[in-house]
Amino acid sequence: AWYRAGAPRQDTEYAAINSMLDQINSCLDHLEEKNDHLHARLQELLESNRQMRLEFQQQLGETPGDASL
Repeated sequence: AWYRAGAPRQDTEYAAINSMLDQINSCLDHLEEKNDHLHARLQELLESNRQMRLEFQQQLGETPGDASL
């Protein structure tokens, strides 16, 4: 009988813990989505930077005579 007397309180505590764990999981999922989005944007930025650098190097290579004017 003494064990059963504490059961509702334990159930309430477990429910509270489960709720907190659900909230933590939800936050972690949200952070993972944001991280994936930031990673994708960073990849785009790096590729864009690389393209701009190549174009700039090509322009410098195409106009060596213009520097003497």
